[in-house]
Formats: sequence, structure tokens, C-alpha cells
Amino acid sequence: MKTVRMTIDPENSAFATSGHIDADRVDSTTEDDVARQKMSDAAEAMMDGAKFARRVRRRLGFSQSEFANRIGVSLDTIRNWEQGKRCPTGAAKALLKVLDKAPEAALAALH
Repeated sequence: MKTVRMTIDPENSAFATSGHIDADRVDSTTEDDVARQKMSDAAEAMMDGAKFARRVRRRLGFSQSEFANRIGVSLDTIRNWEQGKRCPTGAAKALLKVLDKAPEAALAALH
């Protein structure tokens, strides 16, 4: 593998125009814009967690109540995950990953 070393001179205008951002847009971004984007990102992450939990349960062929009983959580917890009201964290998230990758082993260990 060949290594190429470069020195960037901030005074050189050739480097001033390179980049992949819209400087005007960045400069015009307010703290409220940043806060709104954070909330949007958090909501999207919650929905990703909801989709993942639902997909794992469906791949196993369980109803919500069967799934709740098998993994030892309340039915409300499963519903909250799948509706995006709550996101599985910690041990629950790890369990869902194991159920997704090795369902037979995970279910046997939980039995």
C-alpha cells in the first residue's frame, strides 16, 4: 500500500473551496434547528428499535403476548417497543440481537 503525505496550507485558495458542506447553510443554522434535528434523530432511532423488535418477534412466529412470556417481560413492554414509545436498551437489546442471530439457542436458554 502506498502512502501519500500532503500538507494543507489554509492560505492556499485551492484548499479553501474543497469540502462537502454548504458553508452558508451551516452558518445560518440556529440552535433551535440543531435541537429539532436531535429530536428528529431520536425519534427515528426509536422507530428503528421498534422495527427491529417487531421483526425479531415475527421471525420467531410469536404473538406479542407469547413473545413477552418467552423473554420474561410484560406485554406492555413489547407493545411499547413495537409502537416506538420505548426503545429496548441494555440487556433487552442484547437479548433481541441474540434472538435475531441464534434464535434456537436463545430460546433454549430462556426455557
